Order: sequence, then structure tokens, then C-alpha cells
Amino acid sequence: MIKSFEIDSAKRIILKIGSSLLIENKKFNYNWLESFIDDVIILKRKKIEIIIVASGAVSLGEAYLKIKNKKISITDKQALAACGQVILMENFMKAFIKRKIKVAQILLTFSDTEDRRKSLNSRETLKSLLKGGVVPIINENDTVATDELKFGDNDRLASRVAQIIDADLLILLSDVKGLYDDNPKTNKKAKLIPIVKNINSKSLDIISHQTNEFGSGGMRTKIEAAEIADSFGCNTIICQGNLKKPISNLKKYKIGTLFLSTNKKKRGLKNWVAGSINVSGSVTIDSGASKALKKGSSLLPIGVKRITGKFLKGDIIVIIDSNGKKIGKGITYYDFSELELIKGKQTSHIKKILGYEGREELIHRDYLFLSSK
Repeated sequence: MIKSFEIDSAKRIILKIGSSLLIENKKFNYNWLESFIDDVIILKRKKIEIIIVASGAVSLGEAYLKIKNKKISITDKQALAACGQVILMENFMKAFIKRKIKVAQILLTFSDTEDRRKSLNSRETLKSLLKGGVVPIINENDTVATDELKFGDNDRLASRVAQIIDADLLILLSDVKGLYDDNPKTNKKAKLIPIVKNINSKSLDIISHQTNEFGSGGMRTKIEAAEIADSFGCNTIICQGNLKKPISNLKKYKIGTLFLSTNKKKRGLKNWVAGSINVSGSVTIDSGASKALKKGSSLLPIGVKRITGKFLKGDIIVIIDSNGKKIGKGITYYDFSELELIKGKQTSHIKKILGYEGREELIHRDYLFLSSK
């Protein structure tokens, strides 16, 4: 059961709206949006800052251009998004202005969150808008995004926005009530899971792999978003949104799944590293290195047993312990080819092996995120 406290105590909330909520019979669901804005007003009266991540540009573009073919190229999707984004924001502007609330549109690309400098710029823009009482409405910039450099769904985008702006709570509004122990569409006895305190492989195993006509993903992308949010100390709620005033209903009936973060809130660079989804490789370390990291030490090359991926200096890599468990992430000082030569070697041997005076650390503790689980 989700307590109202989880929502009312938050200072900054990310509200992610799925395509299936905004589009009904291939038309924009304006009536639903108006009821949703009622909830936004209630939250703003409680001095809670709101950021909206909205899907639906491509689907609205399909309806606008009367496209019926489901198999369309990436360039066609970009064109559809260009048309649909105008319709999306036109409706948001109309509905919010009617309630005397100012809104702003922000279109983000993968690099706007995964590049440190760009993410800081995005953060400052969002902070400035929130300070002015404006509600930012965010979508992925599908008109320029490619399959190789895109979030893939707005659930993950919403979680990265939560990290950038240091949100307390991420609410994913969908056409399902939350996470079940089995697929509720095929098993009528499936039970809703009210609270998840540890997102792991078991959580992923029980996911109902449901998708819908308009959305780009199902429950799996929502779990992944909750996992990203968890890494930097942000709670996540997945709940039913396809009803009038969904947040008020959530608080009244307490139906949904709360992913309670067990990680402490982080600040600055560690926060960004924790939530990053642009990972270039991994290193497996020995038990001695694992113990040293838990005591607050940096990761040295001598503790590395195995590497995967062709990462470069400055990339983010995953840290795996000797049991195969992912225990953290960090910014590497060495690229994969250099590390292959010095892994397992004493620090005093690095200069002789590489031919230059390198850093003692593979990952400095200031650039390292270690999971508390």
C-alpha cells in the first residue's frame, strides 16, 4: 500500500505520461489531460515542483499524416515526431494556459543527459524554469535521435531527468496498476506487488511483458527506470493513469507499486555517474579490491581480474565483484587496451609497462559510485 506521505513529502516530482494515456482512438485525449492538470494544481499548491515527461509525438504524427503502415523507417519516425510534437505541445499549452499555468517545452537527446557538460546545462535550464513557477514538459528529440543514440523509451528518459534535477520521486503513469507477480492479462489470479525494496534479477523475472499499440515498451522499461532512479536515491511509483485525476486516485486508493530506494541521496558527479545509462564496458575485480572499495578507497589496476568492452579514458564502466554481482560504476582513467596491460599489476610497475607515468587509480573514489545493496 502506497502512503500519501510518499507523494506529499516530496519537494520535486517527475510525472511521466505514457502514450496510451494521451491518445485515445488515435486522437489526443484532451479530457484526460484536463483532469491530470487538476492534480498538478493540487501538487503545486503544496509547493511541490513538477516536471512532466510526455510521450506520443510519433503516434500523433501518424494520425496527422494518416500513416497506417506500422513498419516505418527511423527517418520516417523522425518526420512523424516533428509533426506530432507540435500537436502535443499545442494541446498542453491550451490546457495549461486555461488554468493559468505557464509551461515550457524541452526536447532532450541522449547526449543531453549522458554528456556531463550538457547534463549540467540541462539542469540549469530546468532549475531556472522551476524557479519561475513554469512546468517543464519534456520529450525525447525524436527528430534527430537515432537507434544508436536514443533512450528507446520515455521511462528511461524520465529517470535520467529525475537524476539531473535531483528529484525525490518519479511517478510513471501507465495503463496498468503496477507490478504484478505474474502477467495479469493471462493470469487472473496475479497479485499486485505494493512495495519493492530491492530491484534485482528476481524483479525482472516476474515482469509481465505487456506492450500496447501506442507505447514503445512495457513493464520491463519501467523496472529499468526504477532501477536507474534507485541508484541515486530516488523513489519510483508505477500506477494506473488511464482514469480521471490519476494522482488523486493514487493517494485515495493507494493502488500501485512503490519502488523504495535503499541508496542514499548523492550530489554532483557521483549522482550523475550513478544514474548514467551510457556504459562502455566493465571490469571484474577480486575480493580484496571489493573490500577496499567498501572502505572508501579508489579502484587500482592491481585489483582488476578481467575486462570487457572497448572503453576509452573518461568513459563510464561497470564494476563487478568476484561473485559476478554489479556493485558500482565509475569513470575510468585508462582505456581498455592500457588496462589490459596493467591489470593485476603493482602501481610501481605501471610506468615501465606503459612507458609513461600514469595514474595510480583506475577509478578515483571521487568518480566512483558504489551501490549500498
